[in-house]
Amino acid sequence: MSISHYIFQNLKSNLKHYYLYVFALIFSVALYFAFVTLQFDPALDATKGSIKGAAALKAGSILLVAIVTVFNLYSNNIFVKRRSKEIGLLQLIGMTKSTIFRVLVAENCMLYFGSLAIGVFVGFSMSKLILMILFKITGVNAIATLQFSSQALLRTILVFSVIYLFIMLVNFIFIRRQTILSLFQFRTSTEDKVKKVSGLEAVIGFVGLLLIAVGYYVSSKLFGGDFTTMVGLFGAMIFILFSVISGTYMFYKGSVRLILNAVRKRMDGHLSVRNVLSLSSIMFRMKSNAMLLTVITTVSALSIGLLCLSYIAYYSVEKTSAQYFPSQFTFSHPQEAERFKTALNEKQIAFQETRIEVLLASTDLTLVMGPEVEQIDMGLSHTLLTVVADTSVHLGDLAEDQILLTGSNDLMSRFMPFRSAGGTLVLTGRENKTELQYLGLKDQFVVSQYFTIRPVAVVDEAVFKRMQQDLDPDIQNKSPVYTGIDISNESQLTAADEIFRSLAFSKESFSTSRQAEIGQTKQLMGLTIFVVGFLGLTFLITTGCILYFKQMDESEDEKPSYTILRKLGFTQGDLIQGIQLKQLFSFGIPLAVGLLHSYFAVQSGWFLFGTALWTPMMIVMIVYTLLYSIFSVLSVLHYKKVISQSL
Repeated sequence: MSISHYIFQNLKSNLKHYYLYVFALIFSVALYFAFVTLQFDPALDATKGSIKGAAALKAGSILLVAIVTVFNLYSNNIFVKRRSKEIGLLQLIGMTKSTIFRVLVAENCMLYFGSLAIGVFVGFSMSKLILMILFKITGVNAIATLQFSSQALLRTILVFSVIYLFIMLVNFIFIRRQTILSLFQFRTSTEDKVKKVSGLEAVIGFVGLLLIAVGYYVSSKLFGGDFTTMVGLFGAMIFILFSVISGTYMFYKGSVRLILNAVRKRMDGHLSVRNVLSLSSIMFRMKSNAMLLTVITTVSALSIGLLCLSYIAYYSVEKTSAQYFPSQFTFSHPQEAERFKTALNEKQIAFQETRIEVLLASTDLTLVMGPEVEQIDMGLSHTLLTVVADTSVHLGDLAEDQILLTGSNDLMSRFMPFRSAGGTLVLTGRENKTELQYLGLKDQFVVSQYFTIRPVAVVDEAVFKRMQQDLDPDIQNKSPVYTGIDISNESQLTAADEIFRSLAFSKESFSTSRQAEIGQTKQLMGLTIFVVGFLGLTFLITTGCILYFKQMDESEDEKPSYTILRKLGFTQGDLIQGIQLKQLFSFGIPLAVGLLHSYFAVQSGWFLFGTALWTPMMIVMIVYTLLYSIFSVLSVLHYKKVISQSL
């Protein structure tokens, strides 16, 4: 048999083991090519395009290359390990290491660059669909066209050729370092099958659980006022990362075996075949895969957390914009509002106008805040507070000695926790001070963010008029009137927004269209979700494939055990039940720990990104879990095939 015939025959016989690797490689190439193609699409041109996102896609493509590189190198190591005995046999029959290396180069070249060619074709075919998805998410009204980019093709070929050279370098080093004896023992030497849980391992397992719990606890306190300086906040974040990541490693190194060993002891050694194939197998193999599972869990938690936070921001855009801009169109200068009203009247668009006079007064907000705020230097003891009359905002009729604050959200409640009621506030003017009884804090936002970044004070109209006579000119805003305009007929809102844009108000006037603000924010967050989502999907598929390859490798190692069990009378159904439970642990434990990590990460700071938590977070986690479960099902099907062939 010639070497060329051997290469083709060997590639054909091993193709059944490579199909998922080929699929993941094709998918990675297709996604990268589509990403790079988008960078050269006119819609994402830095100056003319509808979406200013070329830089974001470029950064995403770099991260995508890193993910694909790690995946290909690790997958290659798994397959070289599977063929270690074959390589040893080839040396025994007289084939030199250089010849064996050339065989591997030829096989990988056909497999790799064949997948590369298919991936480029698939990426070109799906580039229009990806662009349509991007337009849909960002709310851009544009036509997606199918365009082939020679620059994207050259970049894709260059990147994946470099990855291929890295793979070949790893194979070359592996072959040069291994002896014939080590090649035959390589598969058994790489799996740590310690059957007894040592005292040190029990301590490691307990410490791992403790570190994770401490990391979760500190993360829950991260933005609760316990850390009052930037140094303290940064130090807490570093501690959380160290605690959770090291705890995760120890969890896989000892905690899993410790917990499962306790379960096994409760059974007093009466293990069914289902328990033997699941609990025992996990106990003996989880420790040797601790580093791999730690990396997979950490990056899974990172991708899920970033997706959740991005989707929270995207999901909350309209509600957040409604808080910052109470009316559909807001103006800080009356003359700009008059221009817009005149244009609306010319087009016969009915509207409702809200005019609120505002003034600024100095006060000490710490007098009506929780005790924890007194320990934090937030500049609240000498702050400027926006004041309006109760007749302007319709939140109730106040007495002359009363004051009500309004304009609260989740972010403010975390960093500026006000009392529910009680206490006094002193509003300082140019010459006089007004002492008022604090009634509490309402959620309603009554003026745009141009006038205030803190709650708005509502006082009696008589008090407001007295304060207008005692204004401090050094602190007053140049625009003392807030004007809000809402379109009466929602169907005319788009036309009104077009009129607003055509008037081209200057940035200095701070005239704002809520519709435009929503569109700009959705475009930014939509692009973020697009990039993070595709990176997360790529990581999910690559890590799912790696776990699948590990299970495929283990199934071959355990095939003699299945043969014995089948000869003892156990049916295929008996063995499959144990395998299903094993896959639940093998795939479920990293997924569950990753979801738990991401939950506490999101829970600690979600309010910085939006107003909704549970709905967007649950949607992301459920979708991620369903996609991840596909690889568990594929592993069960592969085990079923191995078990059926064991006799």
